[in-house]
Amino acid sequence: MSETTQGATERLRIVVAKPGLDGHDRGAKVIARALRDAGMEVIYTGLHQTPEQIVTAAVQEDADAIGMSVLSGAHMTQFRKVTELLKEQGVDDIVVFGGGIIPEEDIPPLKEMGVAQIFTPGAPTTTVVDWVRANVGQPAATA
Repeated sequence: MSETTQGATERLRIVVAKPGLDGHDRGAKVIARALRDAGMEVIYTGLHQTPEQIVTAAVQEDADAIGMSVLSGAHMTQFRKVTELLKEQGVDDIVVFGGGIIPEEDIPPLKEMGVAQIFTPGAPTTTVVDWVRANVGQPAATA
């Protein structure tokens, strides 16, 4: 896994977000800590964020990825709105991934709408960290 390009060591910037009315953020905080412990810069948006707030934060923070945690059952709506807002703003270099209580049958449609990966309950934090390292920040790393 080559995390550096031409000797430049740039830390990945990940926005971790909790969209909607879901008030359970333990999983999001565990993932945020695991990514931070792995050397990434993590911006946790807090609870009850709208898709607009999430995309605005990611753009303002020059994030490489958005990781969303959805436990409320609103995953199709929340992920769709975030991916649509990114497209509307012409942002094509922020990877969207997520996790939560998401039925297996919803994962293919989520990927079709532009969500790069979904982690379901019980996924080890090392799996998430390894996936982020392997799939985020690769082609856009120029300078």
